[in-house]
Amino acid sequence: MRRGVAAVAGLVLWAVPVLAQEFTALARVDMDQSVIDDNGSEVVATFALSQPVPWRVRVLDAPPRVILDMREADWSGVGDLAELSDHVVTLRAGPFRPGWSRLVMQLDQPMIVDQAGMTTGGDVQLSVTLRAATQEEFAQKAGLPEPANWALPAPARLEAPPAKKDGPMVVILDPGHGGIDPGAERGGLKEAEVMLTFARELKEVLLRTGDFEVVLTRDSDTFIPLEERSTLARSAGAGVFVSLHADALAEGEAVGATIYTLAQDASDEAARALAERHDRDDLLAGVDLTQQDDLVATVLMDMARTETAPRIDRLSAALEAAMTTAGIKMHRQPRQEAGFSVLKSPDIPSVLIELGFLSSERDRARLADAQWRVKMAGAIRDGLVAWAAEDRSITGLGGN
Repeated sequence: MRRGVAAVAGLVLWAVPVLAQEFTALARVDMDQSVIDDNGSEVVATFALSQPVPWRVRVLDAPPRVILDMREADWSGVGDLAELSDHVVTLRAGPFRPGWSRLVMQLDQPMIVDQAGMTTGGDVQLSVTLRAATQEEFAQKAGLPEPANWALPAPARLEAPPAKKDGPMVVILDPGHGGIDPGAERGGLKEAEVMLTFARELKEVLLRTGDFEVVLTRDSDTFIPLEERSTLARSAGAGVFVSLHADALAEGEAVGATIYTLAQDASDEAARALAERHDRDDLLAGVDLTQQDDLVATVLMDMARTETAPRIDRLSAALEAAMTTAGIKMHRQPRQEAGFSVLKSPDIPSVLIELGFLSSERDRARLADAQWRVKMAGAIRDGLVAWAAEDRSITGLGGN
């Protein structure tokens, strides 16, 4: 194994001198030949690749984790490797930036990269050895900003159409998760995939009314930070923002559709946990959240000074009524509140809809049923149409 070490601005990074343009095809990570194992107090991760690719590795804190970026790499099935080490809490991987994928290895203690290298002659292997570190030593490696010359491309996102003052209302559909963040996974279903499928179906249903223009925050399996989703909505001149999810709860049973609106204090412990998880997904993926202010508190103050809060209440009520009329199975508390950052825009009525919970076998069956999704899409359409008409009559706002 070759060992290549580069210390840049005090942040330890490794890379092999491979030109990106020479390896444009997707590299496959062979999980059968890859392993993450403990060697005493060390963790040795070895990944077998179908071809050499540019790569880099670093550590981040809160929680301690290793970030491994590769150009054009397919990490399918990597989650099973986490069980081979006592120090690896979770593994997650997937597309992260245009042309780049990311592996996040969450650790149970502070560890730093002791050595790393890629063999390119014959079998291609990337090996990373981690050793235990003091909190002070780990913080020094993890706390510095990423060197500019190692910056990845900007987050993938769709370009928003120009904002319009007249014409149909712009509806932003936000299929949750994507890319490195698959969301909940149960029974062979991945939340990110199911929500993207449903968002595309719902878009067509809404467009056929003639009352709406529809923009998706993502139209592929890509990772888009929460902040980018809100920015897209604003730049598109959104009249309403609808985030789509199907989470899983670790404890207790939750069944049925739920409509969430923004609040500093969650309706219950489950709602609080879901909101925290959504923010934490961005953190674990390596998004820098240190410059963000107290979004929820700021939004609540802004909402108090505008008419957005009652508009959101009417929106959630209209959606609940439409779903009930359509015979959609609803949660025992169909309208709840929580501090979802994706709902933070103070002047755009925003809701987060849990179509169901992947932790529920009954909800999974519904989400996998194309006919049920047609019924749910029709209910959301009817709710939005009713709300838009009521909203125009009360506020004079909206399209048409």
